[in-house]
Parts: sequence; structure tokens; C-alpha cells
Amino acid sequence: MSFNVRIYGIYLSQSKVLVTDECRGGMLMTKFPGGGLEFGEGIIDALQRECIEEFGQAFKVLDHFYTTDFFIASAFNNKQQLISIYYFMEPIEEVKFNITEKVFDFDEVEGAQSFRWISMDELNENCFTFPIDKHVSQLLLQHLT
Repeated sequence: MSFNVRIYGIYLSQSKVLVTDECRGGMLMTKFPGGGLEFGEGIIDALQRECIEEFGQAFKVLDHFYTTDFFIASAFNNKQQLISIYYFMEPIEEVKFNITEKVFDFDEVEGAQSFRWISMDELNENCFTFPIDKHVSQLLLQHLT
């Protein structure tokens, strides 16, 4: 067994939350933006790096929101225990990346990615692919009400 540490950002604006639709390993997925911690990297540094990689711009990492507090195996390697850490974040400057309204707004090729808003009125666990994001979406709704 080994651990897979993932770092994710929650960006809220005007009663909406930003999500990413992606194609990875031949799988279509919807999740919160972020990715894996690299060796030698701090958690905040990892989220800031992921923002530059995914959005092409910097985000300010704000308050910690949630860290996995139950066992969950990685969806891609069942011999890895997943530890996911979520922070609120906001862009340092005006958003420059494209945000679409269409789910999976890309050709289904490896590495494809698009961003879209989900209204907090429409947010529910079925909006997400992975169990941890489903759980976090429910915690987020509880937090905001």
C-alpha cells in the first residue's frame, strides 16, 4: 500500500462553483480543479502549481476546507490510499481562461480539459465522477447554508 495525496481548489463566485471536465486514461470525469502532490512539494505550493498548469494563471490559496477523513482507494490504482485536501481559492487577477457552459466541451482526446460553473442551486453529488468530490460537494452545500 502507498498513499496518493491530491490537492484541490474550490473557487466560488456569484453563487457558483468552478469545476473541471477532463479526459484522463480514456475516462471522462468531472471534478474540482487540482491534482497530485509531487515529491518535495508543500501542499499550498502544489495547489498553486496546479492552478498555473490548469488555468494558465495564478490563484491565491485561502482557507483549508476539508481533508479526507475516511478510507478511499484511488480510482486508478486500488493499491493506493487516496488522501485529498481541499482549499478555497480565488484568482489573483481577472480570469483569463475560458469557462464554458457545456459539459465536456472538448473532443474526447487524452488530456482534454474544460472548465464550467455549476450553480449552487444545481450542485449535488451527481455532478461529480469520484466519491470524494461527491462527498465534498455535500459538505460544501452544508457549509454555505
